[in-house]
Amino acid sequence: MTDPTATPRRNSSGLARDVEILEILGSAEAVAAGGLGVSRVAQITGRDKAVVSRTLATLGDAGLVDRDDNTLAYRLGARLYALAALTVESTLTRESQPILRRVAQRARETTHLCVLRGGNVLTIASELSPHEFRTTGWEGITTAAWRTPSGRVLLSDWDDDSLTRWYAEHGQDQAIVGPVPPHAAGFSVLPSPPADRQVVSDLDSLRAELARIRANGYALLDEELELGVVGASAPVRDFTGRIVAALNVSAPKTRIGDRLDALARFVASSAKDLSRAVGFEAITSGSR
Repeated sequence: MTDPTATPRRNSSGLARDVEILEILGSAEAVAAGGLGVSRVAQITGRDKAVVSRTLATLGDAGLVDRDDNTLAYRLGARLYALAALTVESTLTRESQPILRRVAQRARETTHLCVLRGGNVLTIASELSPHEFRTTGWEGITTAAWRTPSGRVLLSDWDDDSLTRWYAEHGQDQAIVGPVPPHAAGFSVLPSPPADRQVVSDLDSLRAELARIRANGYALLDEELELGVVGASAPVRDFTGRIVAALNVSAPKTRIGDRLDALARFVASSAKDLSRAVGFEAITSGSR
């Protein structure tokens, strides 16, 4: 029970008013309009325009809101999105552990959770296969996104303009960035796959592969990244439906044989479990 004699928290009411303004700038109206001006925010909150203006200026100094120099409209700031991304990634790492463990135990193969970093895929968590002969963990190591099934999954919900700009900057990326895993020692770039294994070689073939991923719900790897290694990746979505990570299983081809598609369906199902764990609920047409 609350103590009525307790001293109120310092600036708690001010913080609540700040949060209300941030929520207004995240509303459908604000997003559709590309931001809201001081007068509209004051109208919605019922506060004095001068007070709202000072509050928005303070939030702007902190990087939590941005102001368009031409329209003078305010929108949510880059720092707020950066903080949110950190929260999502922390939640992903925490919630992924039991799912990665379950997938590794049931598939009996090494399992990874990957995120996009610029032009590269970063592995943020791994669970190793119980087999002595297995693919190894890649935590802290990044690989060129266009070359990997995880990277393609992470790009698969991008619009074409964004993809085109991204590919112009990163389409030639090949370096392994960070500590080189033991099985890739000696390579400054990933070994080129045989021509008949290379699924993506340019922007058009990347577009085609992303279309297949969207249709199937997963991406396949068949000796394209490493000879003798196959794998499957599937998207993990956050509460907005945006793809924020990829769940990946890799294994020696000799052990998987003709079961790669079945493995991919299992990975996709597990990725959906992780999506639900971090707040995503698929909404189908006509559902309640």
